[in-house]
This record gives sequence, C-alpha cells and structure tokens, in this order.
Amino acid sequence: MKSISISPRPIFPLILPQLEHRYKISRLNHRLPLLHLDGAGRSLLLMASLNNHNHNHSHHFRHADFTASPPSSAVAKISHLKAVVLGDAPASEEDDVVLPSHDFSRQALVPSQQKYLEMYKASIENPAGFWSGIASSEFYWKQRWGDQVYSENLDVRRGDIKIEWFKGGITNVCYNCLDRNIDAGLADKIALYWESNEPGFDATLTYSQLLQRVCQLANYLKSVGVRKGDAVVVYLPMLMELPITMLACARIGAVHSVVFAGFSSESLAQRIVDCKPKVVITCNAVKRGPKTVFLKDIVDAALIDSANKGISVDVCLTYENQLALKREKTKWKEGRDIWWEDVVPKYPTSCDVEWVDAEDPLFLLYTSGSTGKPKGVLHTTGGYMVYTATTFKYAFDYKDSDVYWCTADCGWITGHSYVTYGPMLNGATVLLYEGAPSYPDPGRCWDIVDKYKVTIFYTAPTLVRSLMRDGDEASYLSNLYVTRYSRKSLRVLGSVGEPINPSAWRWFFNVVGGSRCPISDTWWQTETGGFMITPLPGAWPQKPGSATFPFFGVQPVIVDEKGVELDGECSGYLCVKSSWPGAFRTLYGDHERYETTYFKPFPGYYFTGDGCSRDKDGYHWLTGRVDDVINVSGHRIGTAEVESALVSHPQCAEAAVVGVEHQVKGQGIYAFVTPVEGISYSEELRKSLILTVRTQIGAFAAPDKIHWAPALPKTRSGKIMRRILRKIAARQLDELGDTSTLADPGVVDQLIKLADT
Repeated sequence: MKSISISPRPIFPLILPQLEHRYKISRLNHRLPLLHLDGAGRSLLLMASLNNHNHNHSHHFRHADFTASPPSSAVAKISHLKAVVLGDAPASEEDDVVLPSHDFSRQALVPSQQKYLEMYKASIENPAGFWSGIASSEFYWKQRWGDQVYSENLDVRRGDIKIEWFKGGITNVCYNCLDRNIDAGLADKIALYWESNEPGFDATLTYSQLLQRVCQLANYLKSVGVRKGDAVVVYLPMLMELPITMLACARIGAVHSVVFAGFSSESLAQRIVDCKPKVVITCNAVKRGPKTVFLKDIVDAALIDSANKGISVDVCLTYENQLALKREKTKWKEGRDIWWEDVVPKYPTSCDVEWVDAEDPLFLLYTSGSTGKPKGVLHTTGGYMVYTATTFKYAFDYKDSDVYWCTADCGWITGHSYVTYGPMLNGATVLLYEGAPSYPDPGRCWDIVDKYKVTIFYTAPTLVRSLMRDGDEASYLSNLYVTRYSRKSLRVLGSVGEPINPSAWRWFFNVVGGSRCPISDTWWQTETGGFMITPLPGAWPQKPGSATFPFFGVQPVIVDEKGVELDGECSGYLCVKSSWPGAFRTLYGDHERYETTYFKPFPGYYFTGDGCSRDKDGYHWLTGRVDDVINVSGHRIGTAEVESALVSHPQCAEAAVVGVEHQVKGQGIYAFVTPVEGISYSEELRKSLILTVRTQIGAFAAPDKIHWAPALPKTRSGKIMRRILRKIAARQLDELGDTSTLADPGVVDQLIKLADT
C-alpha cells in the first residue's frame, strides 16, 4: 500500500460557520490548504489527492498561509495521519484519511476544496442570492417569488418560530420531476427499475410512461373528491405504485402521508386520526423474503380503530400485488374497498397540474418517539424541492448516466428525499427493490447491482453490518457473497440513518466498493428534509466514520449545556443557526410542540437532538441522539462511540449500547453484542470485548454488562429499536410496547431468555 505519514495542523477549521469571521484564507495563486505539514520549518500543504496526484502516485505539495492566526486550540499538535488514495489500495486501520483520486476529482461537480469553499462561502454570505440562483436556473416556476427570497425567526424570544422560502413563487413538484424532464428530452429515459422480492420478476417505466401512470391516478383521486390540501394516507410497500402515488398527490396539490408498511394497525390508526385523510391507498400483501405480510388486514384493523375514534375513511384503494396474494384471497369490504387495477387504468393519461405556492404543504411524515403522540413533520413545496434536488446532485456527484439505488423505504424521509423527489428532480434513473436485502441469500444486493449496472448505492450502516455478519470479515466466506459479483459499475457509495463505525466503513469501502468508490456518509434528519453534513466525493479527504463538513447553506454549531458555541476541537450538542430551504415548517396541528422540541432548548438555534464532536481537523463526528448519551460518573459517553469500539473487535458482528441506572455511577453501560457467525458466547470473549473498549476509549467507557444477542430487534428497514433494548436492560418487560414493526419479533423473546446468561 502506498501511504504517506504527515503531522498536520487542522485540515479545515476555517470553514466552520462559527469561525467564518475569524479566518481569512490567503488565496495564493487560488490555492487553498488541505493538510499542513510540520517538517523542516516549512509550511506545506498536501494537495496530492485533488489536482496533482499522478499515475505514478507521487505527491506534490504547495504552499499557502493564513492572513490571521487561528485559535490556539486549532493549532495543537495531532497524531500522525496516514493517507491512501482512492483506487490505489484498501484502507486499513492505519490509514486515517482516504483521498479522492485525480481522475475522480477531475470529473466531479465539485472538484476541489477551493470550489467547495467558494460555493459554501457564497451560500453563507448571500443565501438569498445563492439559493434563488439555483431555483431560477434549474426549476420551473409558473410565477416567480417576490423580492424577499426567505424570511425566518429561529429565536423563540423574538416571537413565533417561522421559516419561509420562495413564498409567492408558484410551482409544482410533480411537474418538475416529470413534465420538465420530458420537455428536456428524457421522455424515453428509464425513470424506474423495479426488482421484485422474488428473483426473475422485474419491470421498468420510462419518464413518459411514469407520467401517464401518475396522471391516471391523479384523475382518479380527483374523481373521488380529493382536492388541493386534502390528505391521502399511503400504506404501500416498495412497488412502483408508491412513488406513483406520491407524485400523483403532488400533481393535484394533495398532501400525502406515507406510513411505512411495517407499522402496526394501531400506529397506522394514530396517523389516520391525526391527519383525517380522504383516501387510504394500500395493497393486499407483500413478500418480505419468504414471509407474506398481509397489509390489507392491517389497514382494515386500522380503519376500524380510527372509525371508533370518530374518523371514518370512505375509500380504500387497494393494489393487487399478485406475486404475494391473489385478490380472491383478500378480505374485502364492499362500498369502501376498490381494486386499483379495476379503476385507475380507465382514467385519462393526462392531468392538469395544480399550481401551488412554494409554502403550500407537500407531505406529512410522522416520526415516532419512545413515548407520546407521533410528530407530524410538515414539509412544504418550493424550498424542499430546491434543497433535495441540490443535495442529491452534489453529495452523490450525480451524472446523467448514473443508475441510482437507495435501499430505504419511502415510508421514511430517505425514501421521500432520495428515492423519489431528489433523484427525479435531476432526471435520474432510480431502482426500487421490493424485498429483503439478504433474500434468497446475502448476495442479493450485489446481484441486483450487477443486473442493473448500479453506479450509486445508498444504504444504512445496519445493512452494511448485517451483510458483514455472514462470517468473519477477514475470512474468505465472509466476503464471498460480495466478491462473486463484479460490482464494477459502482462509482459512489452512501451511508444514511446513523453514524457508521469505522470498521463497517472500511468493509463497505474495501470489499463492496473495491477501494475505488468514495462514501457519502450523510448526516441529516426527517426534519431537515435533506443532507446537512456530508462529504462531497471529489472535494474532501474522508475519515472513516466522519460526516465531514456542512452542505451549502448549512451553519452547524456545537454548543455546551448553556448554549454557548464551542470553537475548535470539542464535543457537545449539535445545533444549526439560520434556516435552509429544506427545513420543516411545523409539526402538523401542534406548532407549540414544534417550538418546544426544536427551538426552546437553545434559543436562536434549531436543536437537532444529536450530540457531535469536532476533531482538531474540523471534521464532524456524530455521537448519536442526546438521549443516547450516557452520563457515567460525570463522563458523557456517546453510545455510538462504545458501539464502534465493540464492533472493531474481530469477533463482534454488531453491537447496540444503552444506558441503565447504576447505584454508584448514576448510569451504567449496557451492551447487546452479536458475535460473528460460528463464535460462541464465552467469558473469554466478554472480557476481550470489555478490554477493547477500555483500550480504545478508556476504563470509564467499559460496559458494565455484556448481553449476548443472536440478533438485534430491527424494523424491516434495518433500524435498531433501542427503545425495546432499554426496556430489556432495565427489566421493564411489561413495558416493551408495540413490537409488530420488527422484522423478526421473535428476537425479543430470545433476548429476554438470555438476559441473565
């Protein structure tokens, strides 16, 4: 492996928003610093990865300096960094950064830190000009907004929280996703590939075909009384009918509320009661691996429940998913239930667009906490449209020839922003996969990648770790399910949902990507609408596990418990100052809760609820939800940090850490650990795992309890249900709550049986 050892000053504290007025960058020959070399009394900067890395792998250095001195904390000595260049060799534990290659950067939309800095600086110093320029040049507006591009108040001390972007501008997201792209010559381009749960069954739709299907459904919805502003609840699996439904609602100005088709009938009923839809759209059943899930039965129970609570729905449009269940075996209520196939295809294939204001609602998406009523996050039209499209374009370095696959379900925000809207606003070809990622075997993902020549693959760390679990990472069998497929089409990888631990990052990079694909490790939330902190593949060196730097227009700050902004290397609460176009506008029907949850904890900021560390080089490291930060004897320990240390152990496949009450420490660390395949539970392994944490983090972070776990309780989208783990750890077994959303509810019983082993 060709690597270089360097002892730098910080890579990039200067771009942090809280330091923007303290730094001035010397644009010496328009060159910007990357890594400062401390040697022979010279100030040198590593630029090899960006513009000067040649095919002989020699590294060239250029000089730059600061016109003002950075804070003393920013110039502290840090440990030697070793770097490997993209495509040269696998990343090892000894490599601290992975540098983009010259070839990749040369073709990238943002090819260097210089370009990023120029765009970022413009977006912060003149957000109105930056975003209005993008909105005007890349989207269709029936009517342009007024003189004021945006208005905001993020400080509860100054009145009601309010965010508006492009108000007065008239547009339509569906028109921009479909009609605009067709007018641009993409009518015959594949918009959607669909891959069934069962191998060998698939389908495609071009942009023109997709528009026709969308218009037919839109016309049907209008025929049953759905109008602008009405809600439509969608409970569908990953069939093409799901994005079709979302786009049809957007076309006529209806507000869709997609509910993940894994939620229980009680959860679905909660959402129906809250938003009072005119129509519920579902299908009769879906196959998840070998298992059949009877979705219509769940909807039936939810509609009975909601009717008992005073909210009746007159129309339940049901798609017959023939590969899962025939219609004659589907339970039916005459007068309410209608087969999609019997009515929708009869409607015209053109439908007038309902033009809406930029601040008119686009969709509701409910987020559920461990307690309390689900929060109906409301996103509006114009700002969300501009932001999701722009983040998709730059974070994935999107090219017109790309085939894009995001494994997320449209029941989550990732499926809204980065399965449907973001990609299609860019005219992308999107792959939908209905089934389980390891069905019929753990090679299914890579079989699909090869079949469709996928170039951008975006998934969750939980999926990466679950695929790693099929054997020891270092063994032949562990990687066989990946390496037996070519995967040569892959160009960019992505991670979403939670912090990805460095060992999983390296496996994803080395094995799946063949050491040649950068990883866009994105941090964002349902509430933010789109990426907030993310690498730009051609611009920045990547540190495995770090989300790197903020996206354009985003000003992240780290504050202490008193709300004081922290400079340089630090850990604290992650907040955002000033708004961005994709920000949610309220919680549906509960603006007071919106303000209390997100804006009152630290007045003047949007509080993300996440903890974050910033290292000496300015890189951001997400440490998990603040309620996932454990206070052990005064030490604040991020659960993600402990989990990362545990998973770095060669015999640990996966780990989840929660806090429990401790008589002495206040809180103790309780770790659920899944060993790799073939490794038995043992006292030796327990001690070895604890020693690993002590070594990597410190004695204060050593788990008080290792709870063996054959598997972890996860939703069908791969999200670990930590609420359940907390209850098991606290032995509050009568308070486990709803486990119906789990991919395998039987895991809970297994964990309970092993509680005192």
